Parts: sequence; structure tokens; C-alpha cells
Amino acid sequence: MQMQIRQFDISGIKLIAPKRFNDARGYFEESWSDRLFRETIENVTFVQDNQSGSRVKGTIRGLHFQKPPFAQGKLIRVLRGSIFDVAVDIRKGSLTYGQHVGITLSAAAGDQLWVPVGFLHGFCTLEDETEVFYKVTAHYSPNHDAGVIWNDPELKINWPLDGAAILSEKDRRLPRLAEIPSFFEYQG
Repeated sequence: MQMQIRQFDISGIKLIAPKRFNDARGYFEESWSDRLFRETIENVTFVQDNQSGSRVKGTIRGLHFQKPPFAQGKLIRVLRGSIFDVAVDIRKGSLTYGQHVGITLSAAAGDQLWVPVGFLHGFCTLEDETEVFYKVTAHYSPNHDAGVIWNDPELKINWPLDGAAILSEKDRRLPRLAEIPSFFEYQG
């Protein structure tokens, strides 16, 4: 797997750009390799693949996380369309606690975002009929499912919306970051 890896000011989050080989038929890429991921990104085991489809531009999913012992690292990529993807540091003791990375991911570019354990994750669709695929490091556990409201003013996320956000009923009722206990310690 040939790839470029971009680091961010918030430790742990990485943008992965697999090498694409283009010809008249289209392209080929090796999108994931267990060995290379463990050697170059993080030594984790993925246990579940998830996929979401959003019909309308402006759909927000998040900001979600799972509490320990079912905390999830996520590797996100877009299969169709594009998203504004967000990861928020919620590791107690981190110098970047409450700060976020926001980046556009698209099917056309093929980039992937690694969001390790200890982060909120969410995204906003930038196109109609967008499909997102992500690998996770822990199985879904409804009893450990949690999140923070997408528009918490303390997070200062500049969501790229043209109108009102389209949200699930569950995501409309999420608390602010200040209202949840700390579940993760920064291991810096």
C-alpha cells in the first residue's frame, strides 16, 4: 500500500491518501492494509465495517463516540459524494481538549481520516446521495453509545451549511460537551 500521511496539530488524527493508479478504464488503489496500517498509523484491530447513506446535502451525523470498554477508533472514507468530517478531542489532560479537526473527504479524492479512541466524530454531507464507509475498532454497543450536540458553541465548529441541518431525533437531544463526564485520559 502506497500512501501519504498527513499529521494534524491534534495528536492522533491522521489523513491518509492512498496512491491511485489511473488509466483509461478508471483507477485502482489499495485502500487498506492491516500490516501497513499497524506499522505506520496505529496498532489496532478493526472488528466491524459500517456504511451510511444520506439522501440530502446538509445531513449531519454526530457528534458520536462510544464509552469504554467499547470505545471505537474509526477509519472513515467516502464511497460516493463528499462530506465535511469532524473529529473533536475529548481526552482529559490533552492540550487540545475541546479542539477539532474539520476536513473535506470525497469519493473523488479517496482520502481517509483516522479518528482514534478519545474523540467525538461527526460529519455533514456536502452533496445529495452521499455514502460513507468506516471501519471501527470495537463492536457497536447501544449501552455505551454517546455523543455531544453538533452545534455546541464551545466547540466552535464552522459547519458548511446552506440552510437548516438535517438531523436524527437522537442527535437533536445530545448534551453539550461540558455536560458529560470525562471518559478518556490523554496518554501523550
